[in-house]
Amino acid sequence: MGYERAAIRTEVRVKPKRAETLRQNLNAVADALGNVLVDAFHYLALFAIGGVTVWSAVAAFFAMVAKGHAAIDDILLLFIYLELGAMVGIYFKTNHMPVRFLIYVAMTALTRMLIGDVSAHHQPDMSVVLGAGAILLLALATLVVRFASSKFPSNPTDERRGS
Repeated sequence: MGYERAAIRTEVRVKPKRAETLRQNLNAVADALGNVLVDAFHYLALFAIGGVTVWSAVAAFFAMVAKGHAAIDDILLLFIYLELGAMVGIYFKTNHMPVRFLIYVAMTALTRMLIGDVSAHHQPDMSVVLGAGAILLLALATLVVRFASSKFPSNPTDERRGS
């Protein structure tokens, strides 16, 4: 009778260990599958964004060719496409989104807007001062981001991929 009680106690102890091992294995499989799905979505989205960027840049270029000349705002538009393409390329290579490039896109877009506004109205007004102030704030934000990234660099390892 004592032997049967010991066997029951051992069996009760073993079952929770098996359940815990099963739970850990299930979590590992779910994590691996989740990582694959997230990576697949990232790559699909990056290809879509990259493709749309190239498509838009080519369409803008051919519109300039058809027009027979390129104005400064057209050239700045091409710079915006270049910066967006660079962001996609950097994300492909490093798996990190370069925030500075978003700021550069915003600065270029504001510059393009200012040039278009002054070209259309031929009279600078308060909107030019506000636009220039916004560009100055974005330039200061770039300075802060660059300073912070040099003083407090991010961890170069990618925890999600385990490297």
